[in-house]
Amino acid sequence: MQNGSLPPAQKASGTASLYGGVTNRRVTVRDLAAAKTRGERWAMLTAYDALTAGVFDESGVPVLLVGDSMGNCHLGYDTTVPVTMDEIAILSAAVVRGTKRAMVVADLPFGSYQESPAQALRSAVRLMKESGVHAVKLEGGERSAPAIELLVQAGVPVMAHLGLTPQSVHALGGYPVQGRGDEASHQLLRDAKTVQAAGAFSVVLEAVPAELAAQVTKELHVPTVGIGAGVGCDAQVLVWTDMAGMTDGHVPRFVKQYANLRAELGRAAREYVDDVRAATFPAEEHSFH
Repeated sequence: MQNGSLPPAQKASGTASLYGGVTNRRVTVRDLAAAKTRGERWAMLTAYDALTAGVFDESGVPVLLVGDSMGNCHLGYDTTVPVTMDEIAILSAAVVRGTKRAMVVADLPFGSYQESPAQALRSAVRLMKESGVHAVKLEGGERSAPAIELLVQAGVPVMAHLGLTPQSVHALGGYPVQGRGDEASHQLLRDAKTVQAAGAFSVVLEAVPAELAAQVTKELHVPTVGIGAGVGCDAQVLVWTDMAGMTDGHVPRFVKQYANLRAELGRAAREYVDDVRAATFPAEEHSFH
């Protein structure tokens, strides 16, 4: 990506801009912190393979998340709970190989960090060494603070995740909005400040009332990443298969579909099948002699 090809607003901000400004190295936690300071918003998408990650990287997306959402949208699980460290490690390595500029964050899957901070460190170190990711994400507020603190002390950048935490789907009884009511909102704000104090470089806020997310964003000095948390966050993240219209059936209210790739891919597959059945593919131009 060259600055000369950027929209005027991004050209004007030059190398200070998170989107398009960093062209000769990976985006880092320092870049994200600087973006918060100057009020620049940024986008994050999930990615699970080298090809798709490369497209997003070339499009200028500064942060890619190898989320345990792979369980729902790629591996056929009903929830994120069954996702394993092996699965996360393999897909994370593919995303890193497929990118040059984006910062790659990988989820610590359910069961890989809840036992103890030491377990969390072992899991995080494995992902960084085997997959080459640049940071990890884990769910939980005050209960996860000791693990976050140990990881950060060991040199592992940590993105925290508050609000709706999908790994707790069975405890939550589904996927309800979190932080409604005085007690719940105060607890979420305490959690956010606690994970920040533990060293988290960013905090994901999922399915949280927009007003509460805006308050948390204002009171934290690290960037917030919203998903179903309104426009007041410093950044936004979506599961790419939701964003691009690949998801079959219900999608969350907070999703905006920017394409309908499921329909287009289905159309292409049907056309291919028809050509094969009619013996119009392969044609002469597709054949060797």
